[in-house]
Amino acid sequence: MDTQSIWYLENIDVTGIFCPQKMDSSPSSHVNKNFSKGEYIYLPNEHSDKIYFVNEGRVKIGSIGEGNKEITKVILGKGEVFGELSLIGQEKRTDYAQAMEATNVCIMSRSEMKNLLRDHNSFYLFMMNIIGSRTLEMEKRLESLVFKDSRSRIIEFLLDLNDKKGERVGYEWVVRKFLTHQEIANFTATSRQTVTTVLNELKSKNLLTFNRKRLLLRDLDKIKEEMSLA
Repeated sequence: MDTQSIWYLENIDVTGIFCPQKMDSSPSSHVNKNFSKGEYIYLPNEHSDKIYFVNEGRVKIGSIGEGNKEITKVILGKGEVFGELSLIGQEKRTDYAQAMEATNVCIMSRSEMKNLLRDHNSFYLFMMNIIGSRTLEMEKRLESLVFKDSRSRIIEFLLDLNDKKGERVGYEWVVRKFLTHQEIANFTATSRQTVTTVLNELKSKNLLTFNRKRLLLRDLDKIKEEMSLA
C-alpha cells in the first residue's frame, strides 16, 4: 500500500466524505460511474471542473508528447483521488485519465469539493498532502530523467514501485498487478525493448522474477547495487 493510502487510512475516512449517504451534502453533487478497461475518464483540453475518487479499480494519469510519445505520470488505485489540479486554478485538463481495468469512481464537482475543503479541516490537509507529494514525486522523476541513464531509471522505478506497493513475503517482496513492459517504459521515458532487456538481465542474476500478475524481488540490497553498475 502506498504512503498516500496509509495517510488516508490513518487520518480521515475519504470514502465517508465522498459518499453522500454519510455526509450532509446533496446526492446530486456526487455521481458514481463505471468505466471499462481502456476507457478514458477525461482527455486533454476538457474542462477541469470535477474531482474523482477511485472506489474500485486502477486509473492511469498520463500525457502525450511530441511524436505521440506517451508519458505515464501516476497510476492510482482504490482510495485515491485525482483531478485535483482544478482546485488550484487549472481550467483545462493537460493530461488524460484512463481506466486500466474495470473501475468505479465517485465524481464530485469542483464547487462541492471547495465546500468540503472549507467545512472539513482534515480533508483540506489531505488534499494539500496529495498535491504536495505528487509535486515532489514529479520533481524526483525530472531529476532522474536528467541525471540518470535508462538502466538506472528502470531499476529505480522497480524499487520505488516496491516501496509503494510491495508486500513482504519472508525475505522477498512481491508487487501484485505488475505493469506491462510498455507501461514501465512510459513511466521511465525509455523503450519497451530496454525495459525487457533490463528485467531479463536482473532475472538472469536471480534478483527478481516477474509475470503479468506480479513482480517478485528476491534481494533488495543487491538490486540497489545494480544502480551503481549502470
